[in-house]
Amino acid sequence: MDFSILLIGVTIWTLMLCWHDWKSRTLPNLLTITGLAIVLAARYGLGGAPMFIDGFLAAAGAFLFLFFPFLMRAAGGGDVKMIAACGAVVGLKGLLFFLFATSAAGVVFAIAMVVCGRANAARIKHLLRSIFDFRYDRAAGKTALPERAEESVRVPFSIPITLGLLSTLLLI
Repeated sequence: MDFSILLIGVTIWTLMLCWHDWKSRTLPNLLTITGLAIVLAARYGLGGAPMFIDGFLAAAGAFLFLFFPFLMRAAGGGDVKMIAACGAVVGLKGLLFFLFATSAAGVVFAIAMVVCGRANAARIKHLLRSIFDFRYDRAAGKTALPERAEESVRVPFSIPITLGLLSTLLLI
């Protein structure tokens, strides 16, 4: 398979996910789970069982990377499924770089959204004050927080995942 075809296909798929996430702050199962299935099937078709297993293990590692934040309600279910599909794309060889690049892009993206006024930093401030300021009244601070479901609190993490994936494909 030609690398440019893979890059074009992955770019189109991730841009559709980013657009949907930006507009609705959700990632549809049709795109995330189907993307994972297509990637794993392509890996099996191109390299047999060894390449399939490599993609499956990378998908599992990427899934676990966001699974604990998901349990703490810091990441959405669609983000977990998307990062697993992207992990299958990069394989075990590129997994650590992909996770690092995605994390770095996520931090920069979240800061940019806060600076541009597109995201509310109240929850981050509350967390940092709870950890570092012993005089901070956590109970009173918690009551003043916006709801978790409020759009201004949620960051469309598909964009940093896409940046991490594309940088991994281009650099590794």
